[in-house]
Amino acid sequence: MRRRLKAPPSPLPQRDGIDPVRLRLPADPDGLWGTVRDHLVERYANAIGAEQVDAMLREGRIVSVDGPVTADEPYRAGRYLYFHREFAAEERVPFEVGIVHRDERVVIADKPHFLATVPRGSHITETAVARLRRDLDLPLLQPAHRLDRLTAGLVLFVVRPGDRGAYQTMFRDRRVRKEYEAVAPYDPEVALPVTVRSRIVKERGVLAARQQPGEPNSESRIELLEVRGGLGKYRLLPATGRTHQLRVHMNALGLPILHDPIYPVVLDAGPEDYGQPLQLVARALEFTDPVSGEPRRFESRLRLTEWPP
Repeated sequence: MRRRLKAPPSPLPQRDGIDPVRLRLPADPDGLWGTVRDHLVERYANAIGAEQVDAMLREGRIVSVDGPVTADEPYRAGRYLYFHREFAAEERVPFEVGIVHRDERVVIADKPHFLATVPRGSHITETAVARLRRDLDLPLLQPAHRLDRLTAGLVLFVVRPGDRGAYQTMFRDRRVRKEYEAVAPYDPEVALPVTVRSRIVKERGVLAARQQPGEPNSESRIELLEVRGGLGKYRLLPATGRTHQLRVHMNALGLPILHDPIYPVVLDAGPEDYGQPLQLVARALEFTDPVSGEPRRFESRLRLTEWPP
């Protein structure tokens, strides 16, 4: 089996902490594309349109390792092209990313509520990875796992690309003990601690995940730490990592996490209410370092606003 050649390094630097798009021109067995422009116009017809493609080519914003690409260059399959996407202006999330720990291999960051971990959808430059790349001058920084945008707390980022696989595998194989804290209603009728196992399904394009009958694919242990009036502070220990798992399991117990805009009811979309963050924080990460072999534990310094000290 013929091995695919490794892509050359990008001739374009990052912009605002975001890598340029890398495009490998596909095979053209039917000879449909006489020029590079022909392929780009067809490929991006719905995304940006022919006029924008022409403008990017004219202004030298689409490049190869040999320099700017011109509209009339003959098409050659396998060639790598690079360019920066144009992003809509994003509202800045008014909270900083904290640094809990930093060494030559990892950065343990305290991601605030409302900030996405990685670029997705309309959140591109206002993401934890983009901010940290810029602020720490670490352009190769990558997350080993992800944290939901509305959830705050610890995220492990890997400094060197050669180490990323080891840390990603550690999370994939569930060799990381994760602790979360949440504030939710208190109900004395709910017997705690309890381990919740269920089958969670998340459909693309649908905001809320749901539980359905079938073989369980998620597991969470729920513990009550403290009670104040009608609220409780809970420790949540996920054994798996399904989308919205902790929020779904707490809601299923009749204890929806405070200020959750999806569970139990999906609220109408509107401007972010930064004064009412989801009361869920990834409190601790504990693991044996896959590179050094040393035991490590990190704790978030963030506090839940509805549970002051």
